[in-house]
This record gives sequence, structure tokens and C-alpha cells, in this order.
Amino acid sequence: MSELINARPSSRVAFLLPLLLAMSFANSSRALEVLTVHELVAHCTFLQSDPEGADGQYCTRYIQGFIDGAVETDARIAKEVVTGSADSLTERAKRTRMPRRDMYDRPGSLAGFCLGDPLPLRQVVDTVVNDLVVLDIDETAESPARIAVDDSLRQHYPCSE
Repeated sequence: MSELINARPSSRVAFLLPLLLAMSFANSSRALEVLTVHELVAHCTFLQSDPEGADGQYCTRYIQGFIDGAVETDARIAKEVVTGSADSLTERAKRTRMPRRDMYDRPGSLAGFCLGDPLPLRQVVDTVVNDLVVLDIDETAESPARIAVDDSLRQHYPCSE
């Protein structure tokens, strides 16, 4: 350290600059912020008037991404059940949370909702948005949007028994 103190100013800057940059980035690394019902509704309010605008597209793509994630998760879990290759976490989830085996062929079934084929995305989005608007007025406006979207999909698109 004494070499750094006695070094030329340009050497000190060359050493300290990367250190300061690293420290500044370390402070800004946080967990992903949770999107609230209120924030999603703020985007979705523009869906009717400007569906192709940035806010309308944000709303549509968020809900579409949620659905795509559920469908992909279902497919992966179903494949693991068939092939028998799963990690211990998945094994525990199958053992404690899995529905009947005859539900594996329906996208979204493990997530608790099933979307018919073909079903227009806009129809699903409008249904979910109608539920979100009511929640935004209620005391649940600051709750996570993902939970509200999931609840809405489960309520309006249940898997038939």
C-alpha cells in the first residue's frame, strides 16, 4: 500500500478508478423490483385507446409473457415426469403439488389455468385487465401484479376436471 501512496498521481488514478467503479456498481446491484397491480394498470389503461402504443404493448406483453412462462414450465415438468430426469426440488414439487397425471397434456394445467385453442390473446388480456382495474381501486393495488394475473387466469380459465 505504501507504493500506492508514494506513486505518481497517474498511477494512483489508474488503480483507484477501477476500484471506485466496482464499488459504485456493487451498490446498485439489487433484487428485481416487483411490478405492482397499480403499475401494471397504469400501462393497461392505455390498451383501449392505443393498443399499439408503448403502454398498451407493455400491458399485453406482460400478460402474454406470464402465460408463456406458465406453458413452458408445464411442458418442462411434464417432460421430466415422462423421462424421470428431475432435480430434487422438482421431485419435491411433483410429490407435494402435482395434480392428476391426466392433466399433463394441457398447457397451463399445472399453473391452474387452461387456455383453449384457438383463443385470441386480446380476449384473454381484456379479461385479466378488467380484473386488475378492480384490484387497483381496492386495497390490493400495491400487491404483486403476477399474483393478480395468476388469480384472474385461474378464475376465468379453469382446467376442466
